[in-house]
Amino acid sequence: MAFVEFGVWLPRAALVCSYGWLSWQAGDKIAGVISTTDTMTIQVAIVEDDEVIRASLTDRIGQTAAFGLAGSYADAESALEELPKRKPDVVLMDINLPGMDGVECVRRLKPQIPKTQFLMLTVYEDNQRLFNSLIAGASGYLLKRTTPAKLMAAIREANAGGSPMTPQIARRVVQHFQSAAAPRQDLPRLTPRETEVLNQLAQGFRYKEIICNLGISAGTLHSYISNVYEKLHVHSRTEAVVKFLNR
Repeated sequence: MAFVEFGVWLPRAALVCSYGWLSWQAGDKIAGVISTTDTMTIQVAIVEDDEVIRASLTDRIGQTAAFGLAGSYADAESALEELPKRKPDVVLMDINLPGMDGVECVRRLKPQIPKTQFLMLTVYEDNQRLFNSLIAGASGYLLKRTTPAKLMAAIREANAGGSPMTPQIARRVVQHFQSAAAPRQDLPRLTPRETEVLNQLAQGFRYKEIICNLGISAGTLHSYISNVYEKLHVHSRTEAVVKFLNR
């Protein structure tokens, strides 16, 4: 895989994205990534077999004041051994790892460190890999051509309880499940407003965006989400979306 082709995360060098999405110099501050209001360091771990990509991600995490590096691993087996001890806040997980793949790694790690959020990083826009990742316990799914600014924002969003995805991937999720079979009769009935909130979540909107889109308060949104979790017997945004749409 030609890492430079994707135009992301290359440390300590001038970079111009071949897609025309990004141009920055090493040392430049990325707008919107560092906030003076942050008081807690987000511990981030990296699981990536490509040495260049892993080094670049490590460098980028190290350059972001609000983040701390909780470990960097070249394979799933090493991550399985170490991450339950370190308990990072967020894990950047490559899907296409040698030996055990990233999806299986997340499936095994999530029960051990349930509070950890997993973001899948891949070059694939593959529906089955996407759905398998979400079912395994991943909170988000990003392409490796995602810009550094958006990646850093996605880490923050996942740590705050969101499920970051590119709009294209969110659209794939919605289209797939909209074409699924009719709803099961045993699925708890949600109110129209609760259904509307879930549709917004499925499209990858953040909580602030949902509040704006639906014209409701933060308290009202959290009340809807709490009701949804209770009715669907789930404990996370990803579980709720997958269970509701896979009906």
